[in-house]
Amino acid sequence: MEYGITSAERNENIYYTVEWSPLEKAERYSIIRKVPAVAGIFEVYWMDENSRLRLFIVQKTIYGGLRSEIRRVTDPELCPDEKAKKIIGEKALWYRYAPANSAKTMDDVIWFFMETYFPGEIKTKHSGRYKNIFLKESAPDKLMWVP
Repeated sequence: MEYGITSAERNENIYYTVEWSPLEKAERYSIIRKVPAVAGIFEVYWMDENSRLRLFIVQKTIYGGLRSEIRRVTDPELCPDEKAKKIIGEKALWYRYAPANSAKTMDDVIWFFMETYFPGEIKTKHSGRYKNIFLKESAPDKLMWVP
């Protein structure tokens, strides 16, 4: 299966489909072996006491690529944020990703996720190219995060 983001334009609307990679446990050497060093979006989850995955980070990466950025945010030795280090050090983390070639596409997709997951809380901007943005997700493990 090919992972990534595809799109179709109709009038002033854009319809994105995000094909996620399978969910993987965040382990240093696994990330190095399995994650490509290309631009894209990713999500990181932590496992709570009831064995439920909780969203930790949804982010885009251009420079450095998915491999280095997922490593950075899941390794307590590399993470610069002290608050995040606590979660990283104490919880099991899981990640998934979708490569993308366009920074503007990633801006639209991240904006859609933030507005869906945390409406009005996070200040992100879409690319401004479309009147309406629609998004559909597909994941081999059927995980669709709902706040």
